[in-house]
This record gives sequence, structure tokens and C-alpha cells, in this order.
Amino acid sequence: MQTKNVVTIGGGTGSFMLLTGLKKYPINISAIVSMADDGGSTGVLRDELGVLPPGDVRQCLVALSESSDMLRELMSYRFEGGGLKGHSFGNLLLSALQKINGSFNAGVKEASKILNVKGEVVPVTGHDAHLYIKLKNEKILKGEDEINHAFDIEQEGIKKIYFSPKVKANPKAIDCIMSANLVAIGPGNFYCSILPNLIVPEIAKALKETKAKIVFNCNLVNKKGHTEKFTLDDYVDVVERYIGRGKVDFVTFNTKKPSQKLVSKYENKKELLVAFKKDIKKDRHCRIVQADVLSNVCPQYSKSDVLASKRAFIRHDADKLAKILMMIMELGEYENIIKEII
Repeated sequence: MQTKNVVTIGGGTGSFMLLTGLKKYPINISAIVSMADDGGSTGVLRDELGVLPPGDVRQCLVALSESSDMLRELMSYRFEGGGLKGHSFGNLLLSALQKINGSFNAGVKEASKILNVKGEVVPVTGHDAHLYIKLKNEKILKGEDEINHAFDIEQEGIKKIYFSPKVKANPKAIDCIMSANLVAIGPGNFYCSILPNLIVPEIAKALKETKAKIVFNCNLVNKKGHTEKFTLDDYVDVVERYIGRGKVDFVTFNTKKPSQKLVSKYENKKELLVAFKKDIKKDRHCRIVQADVLSNVCPQYSKSDVLASKRAFIRHDADKLAKILMMIMELGEYENIIKEII
């Protein structure tokens, strides 16, 4: 039997979680990664060294690494003092490899060898550009970090999301999408990790044309000031605004409620869980896979991580979500064979 090809699209901790689960299966994995990050350690390195953002790529490399626990821990280590305070060793390594090899893509390939990565990590673009959001009131938010910390996006409404200067997709990313059996979009920060991949024109075109099953992994929690009023259908509608109506085949949706202790960690203390209103949308074309995909572990962040206070505490469980994606990939074949179970 031919090995199946699975492509993930996203960035940050969402992709890290998903890849950690997927790498346990006998599949070919390609992780397409957003290149919009400009906060924390990544932002400093972009400004001071003129390198492409290493942070999201680093997380995906660590997730797919089959090297020793010590090497994986080293890649995620953050310095707690001195001039390197807040910097991740892995971010420094990727920046150095870019300088040595002459391009970020070449540096990522070398890092993949060092870390014995299963599959491949593919930056969505090799162009140096920043993410912008133009609101309907004409206000412009520059950069992923500013966007992430803006809380009037939903209130004002978005007029346009774009890169400046314009970027072209990494040709490798296009090849991966076109040869995929399954493409998993998300979970992750919607405006800063997911959509920055989909607004690249060649990526959107490839997703419209691929024969792969496309799965959207719906976030567990809405983001304050960004998507507070979003339901599952709202997320799908926005994704399909870029990749084409009817292109999302499946949506994974969590049914397990987190503990009140976890919910209370969110600063506004509101119920931010994403809702699925089953009977509201009559023309829903995608199939909703409802399941318990919630992690029971509350993540711990390094004291030297300057963005720790902004990171999510309610997370997907890597193994649960990966198992569901494997089931979805084989579902068509099962349905062709099994007509009924009584």
C-alpha cells in the first residue's frame, strides 16, 4: 500500500501539537508554516539580523524531530538572563544556518538533518515581508505582534489582510498540497498563524485545485477582540473566502468542556469556547466531526518567554486529534466497503 501524504497548514503551538501526534503514524508529513511572526525572540532577530522569522519553523522542527530528548529540549530552551534573555536557542540556530547557507529554506533543510526530522518543514514563502490588517475604519495594523495585541479588530471589522511587500509561495509548498491525500488547516491563532498562509495567492489556488481531503481543525477558544462572536461556521466561511466555497470537506470540533480552573486563566473570565450551532446553517456542506479532542494537561511556559502571558492554556490533545485525522483520511474507503453496521 502506498504511503499517504498529509500536509498541515498553520504555525506556532497549534502546528507543534498536531505534528507531535501525526509523526507517530506511517505517513509522509509536510508542515507548511506561516512566516508572519515578528514578536518576542523572533521579532528581535528579524530586526537585528535581517533574517526570516524562525519561531514557528523551530516549533515544527522540534515536533517532528526523532532525535534525543536532550536535543529537542535544547532547541526549545530560552535563555533567562544576560544579553540573550528571552531568546530561544533554536531561533538562534536557525538564524545562523540561514546566514551560513545563504537562504532560510537551505537553513531549514540543514536543521532538519541535524534534528533527524520525520517529514519536512516548509516555510510558506521565502520572501521577507510583514503581515498587515486594514480595518474598515481605515486603521492599519502592522505586523503579527501588533495584530495579535489589538483588541478592536472584530468591533471595527476587517477590510483587507495582506503582506507588504507582496510575497510568492514557496514552490515546495505548492507541490506538497497538490500531492497530498489530506490537508489539515489549523488549529492556531486565526489571523496570525492560519490566514497568513491562505492569503498567499498560489497557496489559495493550490487548495482550490488539490484533490486532497481538506480538514479544518476548529479552534477550541475564540480570541478576545478578534473572533469573540465566531461560531464554527464563521471560521469555515472565512477560510473558504480564500480557498473557495465548498472546499472544506471536514471540520473537527471539540465536545469536551475544559475545567473551570483552565477557563478562569483567561483574563476576561468570559466563556470563550467556540460554539457549534447545528441547526442554524441550512446550507452547510462540510461534515462536522464532533469528538473529545481536549488536552487534560495545563501547559507550563518558561519564565523567560516574554509572550507566555499571551499563550493559550486550553489546548487540543495531540494524539486524539491525530487519530481523528487518520480516520477521516480512510473514511471514504471504509464507506465504500461497509454499507451498514447494525
